[in-house]
Amino acid sequence: MPIVLVPLFEGFEEIEAITIIDVLRRAGVEVTTAGLATQTVIGAHAIAIIADTLLDQVEASQFDAIVLAGGAGTFRLREDPRIAKMLIAHADANKLVAAICAAPSVLSAAGLLKDKRATSYPSVKDQMQVADYLTIPVVVDGNVVTSRGAGTAMAFALKLAEILQGEAIANQLATDMIV
Repeated sequence: MPIVLVPLFEGFEEIEAITIIDVLRRAGVEVTTAGLATQTVIGAHAIAIIADTLLDQVEASQFDAIVLAGGAGTFRLREDPRIAKMLIAHADANKLVAAICAAPSVLSAAGLLKDKRATSYPSVKDQMQVADYLTIPVVVDGNVVTSRGAGTAMAFALKLAEILQGEAIANQLATDMIV
């Protein structure tokens, strides 16, 4: 069973984070949520989520993928050296790194998009160094997956489910959820 880390930070976009967590768990993926500083994390729209653990308590190498939600507090991910270290190690090991909304800027800040095709929320486009910026809902380039925002969260999560668990499971999920 694949194991995925979803770091949660103050100001995360709830639709994105919950969609990622929910869809991947439905697909049979083990998802661990980790708060950057506290286990109770408040999202961008004042919804409190209790993370499974704290970031300092996880061993990043045990995960098959790191998936970042975006949101108003995405700068917290960009400014946290633990996140960059984890993302770079995952990319170097050819493990999956994925980000949606403003979070692809975190991948870019870690130097992971300079030779990749990617997308993001439009307002962070100019903050990113990418080989080719696209405006489609989900972009897959090797071991990097990026997406545009809350409205593309389901497509993003289903693409991650497909990559991690196969097309048949992702298609069945889409059918079951009437996507």
